[in-house]
Amino acid sequence: MGRLLAGAMAMLLLVAGGLFWWQGRASNQPVPQLALASPPPPQIEGLPEGDAAATGDAPPMPAEASPQSREQRRFARYDRDRDGVITRIEMLGSRTKAFKALDKDGDNLLSFEEWAVATSDRFGAADGNKDGKLTPAEFAATAPKRSLKPKCRC
Repeated sequence: MGRLLAGAMAMLLLVAGGLFWWQGRASNQPVPQLALASPPPPQIEGLPEGDAAATGDAPPMPAEASPQSREQRRFARYDRDRDGVITRIEMLGSRTKAFKALDKDGDNLLSFEEWAVATSDRFGAADGNKDGKLTPAEFAATAPKRSLKPKCRC
């Protein structure tokens, strides 16, 4: 009974110490001061007329960012005719090639059998040792291949 009581007291002391420490850390934050007006920046003097030719042309300005947001750019990728509306054909148009590769009989319907055969063939091609299981290296081989952009010949 004495150990239980001592443990409870120790726990209460640790909690109280933690609370005091936490409150002490919170009060150590600097008090925000009122922002005073900063002095105006110094005037930049222009170059003398004779030295202008010695400095050369000004460096090129960086390219400006597109004014469109990320969602607006994504919308524009799907809106093929740029009429401000995405039709079902425009939305599904980017997946047509992949769908036609799965649709073996060409009836524009993907049956479960067609999908299962394609998935089974893909699994069989990835399973190098034909044990019916994919190791991490074999699974990595199933990742879609990305086409590399040709390097610039500058």
